[in-house]
Amino acid sequence: MGARGRVHVAVLAVVLAATVQGPSAGAYEPSQSTRVAFLGTGTPNADPGHSGPSVAILVNGTPYIVDFGPGVVRRAAALAAEYGGPLATFDVASLSLAFLTHLHSDHTTGYPDLILTPWVLGREVPLRVYGPEGLQAMTDHILRAYTDDIKMRLYGQEPANDQGWRVVAHEIGEGVTYEDDNVTVEAFAVRHGSWPQAFGFKFSTPDRTVCISGDCRPSENLTEACRGVDVLIHEVYSHTGFEGREQSWQDYHRQFHTSTLELADIATKVKPKLLILYHQLYWGATDKDLVDEVRSKFQGEVVSAKDLDVY
Repeated sequence: MGARGRVHVAVLAVVLAATVQGPSAGAYEPSQSTRVAFLGTGTPNADPGHSGPSVAILVNGTPYIVDFGPGVVRRAAALAAEYGGPLATFDVASLSLAFLTHLHSDHTTGYPDLILTPWVLGREVPLRVYGPEGLQAMTDHILRAYTDDIKMRLYGQEPANDQGWRVVAHEIGEGVTYEDDNVTVEAFAVRHGSWPQAFGFKFSTPDRTVCISGDCRPSENLTEACRGVDVLIHEVYSHTGFEGREQSWQDYHRQFHTSTLELADIATKVKPKLLILYHQLYWGATDKDLVDEVRSKFQGEVVSAKDLDVY
């Protein structure tokens, strides 16, 4: 099924869930002005069906990127090519604003792509990025690594502007991180193993509130930051698959990630109108299995995202 088809399936699944469960004041209704698009839902595993983690919050056609795993720009190009309606004006050269949850490689190996490819395709303004301590050093090293490429494009025969390759990196703390006419973005600290800084982000638009967990284990800070949002996008691993893992891996995942049953407890407290699973660790489970595990303890609407799904 193509990307255009999947958006209808994603929305239809939510509508059907509301119909089965009956009407309620908390039922989720899709928005025409605020959309959530999954450019990648993957993990460090080299699964060709799941590009590296990246979510685009699109508000009135403007994209706000959260994380930039491998494949991010080509997934964005696929989104732009296949969708119409509120995404018709979205193009790769408009990728100029991004947020980073933490510095793990599966969330950042698309960073050079996000810096350089939209510039080559016409971006005329610097890329602005907001993320944890270490972002500036990463940015400086990437630009240094591509010095020859940048010089050749600027001073060779290829037409190129002198702004689109530049990056303005902001190392942030908790609180309001960014504001414009479309959104207010708040960063909140999450617990991701031994990382000294890892963030989730809350997007408040004129008609939606959307929380993205980033990589994390359960914490009260996340629960409080996301309480009552319209959409909660949360990483997850299969509880059933986890039980078959070696003890050393179980110890790791307890500290760094969130199981389906733990997420069900979080969602029961947060009460989102729609819970979306992403960055899924399946370990032999299916998307249906993940959803069923969550639903065993959470009574709200839940779906498991695939690359290029739009909600």
